[in-house]
Amino acid sequence: MPMSVIEMALERILIVDDDFHAHTNMANVLLRSGYDAIVVSSTTDALARVSEDGPYDLLLTEIMSEKIDGMELLDQLQCDNPDMPVVIVTAVDDISTVVAVTRRGAYDYLLKPVNEADLLSCVSRALVHRKQKIQNEFFKQYLEKLVHARTEMLRKTLVDLERSYDITLEALGDALDLRDAETEGHSKRVTAYTLALARAAGLSAQQVRVIARGAFLHDIGKIAIPDSILLKPGKLNAEEMAHMREHCSLGYHILRKIPYLTEASEIVYSHQERFDGTGYPRQIKGKEIPIGARIFAVADTLDAITSERPYRSARSFEVAREEIQRCSGTQFDPEIVDLYMRIPTQLWADLRMEITKHAKQFSAMNYLNQKTGSENSSEQEGHAGKFELNKMAS
Repeated sequence: MPMSVIEMALERILIVDDDFHAHTNMANVLLRSGYDAIVVSSTTDALARVSEDGPYDLLLTEIMSEKIDGMELLDQLQCDNPDMPVVIVTAVDDISTVVAVTRRGAYDYLLKPVNEADLLSCVSRALVHRKQKIQNEFFKQYLEKLVHARTEMLRKTLVDLERSYDITLEALGDALDLRDAETEGHSKRVTAYTLALARAAGLSAQQVRVIARGAFLHDIGKIAIPDSILLKPGKLNAEEMAHMREHCSLGYHILRKIPYLTEASEIVYSHQERFDGTGYPRQIKGKEIPIGARIFAVADTLDAITSERPYRSARSFEVAREEIQRCSGTQFDPEIVDLYMRIPTQLWADLRMEITKHAKQFSAMNYLNQKTGSENSSEQEGHAGKFELNKMAS
């Protein structure tokens, strides 16, 4: 088996001692044992050698002499070369000194005169300690890279899964539009309007995503409404209207069992509630209504007023603006209305025009991903990218 780079190279040991007899004896013992021993006689020389030669595998240093301050040397080398073990060599058999140097990072200490066997044993342990420390650091870095790679893989998998969910939602919305031709394109438009308001409100990306999904699926419960009611050309009677109003609860119960859509289902459940408590199905009011449903209510009315209906023509965005302001505090949350009023009317007109112009290519979920900073946004370029919301007033 080939030897590692650490094992093939001669291990370099720097001896710092101004006692000629002591450092000569230690150097000779180490050289005979196959080590590369270098000797210097001062703290200044030691620091210079380490700076020029790079870190040594081990440092043997006197603790205190005329030219050597072992404590200062220990401090400086521990800071710049944390993998290099330091062994203190001293003639002072003082437990307080031993404790002090150990606390400051020394690996071990030897008492003068140094016994050959003790020297070789201490050097061997220190070098093994260094190798283990380097290997542990390498293994730690390897694990960190592995964890990062696995985390990135998991993140991408979750993004792909979320994208698949969104494609499914898109299909559900399109199916509903095909069934209810009267409101074709409504889900896409109201999602874009809701998203614009939610972002203008300063909500987090996650909140915006939940609200936009709830907006897109708000009428999903109509799938369970009989065609005789859903597609009736004339005005609904009281019984038929009661059935139609069940679509909020039906949609909620369809979605709430799907973990991915649990939060969005609350918006579906509450999207016909009114701020003054006169809505349905629960007659909740004020801040009891989820923020997403309060935002949606304004966006939904905006689209309803400006869209063609069999019983009336589409009206202007200015008319919608006046009606929404008039219903502030009754149908709508006044804070959301104030937010809506600060957004230029032209933005809504431009947004509707672009969605209508590119209806077949427009994907509400892709648009949502782009506007909430999804990792997939770079892959989802197209007509949706034309809808710039930065024109909104602050």
